[in-house]
Amino acid sequence: MTFRTITTTTAAIGIAIATAAFSGGHASLEDQAIAARNAVMTLYGFNAGILGGMAKGDVAYDAASATAAAQNLAAAANMSQMHFWPEGTDNFEMEGKTRAKPEIWSNADDFATKVSMLADAATALAATAGDGQAALGAGMQEVGAACGACHKAYRGPRL
Repeated sequence: MTFRTITTTTAAIGIAIATAAFSGGHASLEDQAIAARNAVMTLYGFNAGILGGMAKGDVAYDAASATAAAQNLAAAANMSQMHFWPEGTDNFEMEGKTRAKPEIWSNADDFATKVSMLADAATALAATAGDGQAALGAGMQEVGAACGACHKAYRGPRL
């Protein structure tokens, strides 16, 4: 995959998800927030999948492709999420619609720290992803640790 392909694909996915999330005129602001944060998680997963495949050796390492996916991941991780997490959009208040635990709001400072950890790890990865498979693997370990720390504390069971 080329940089242009990855960037175009990621943009298309983001636009499609955002369109689906906001096109329903009857969706509440809470539903829209859940859809928006799910869209960002989808973008994280898409790009992390590309990077993880290369880091594990399941996909041939390509510096340009790794750099593009890491830059996409960093862009998504550094986007403001202030509108994605309105109170009352947890898995108890909006049962069946989200996996977000209420602890996100009761431990808001810790949650914000974990979100920042992902942004920092993704930014560092974007700077080194093109430096070889070993550098990519090391960066992905940091990204994975940041994702896992947040998911363990703040994500409920599968719907």
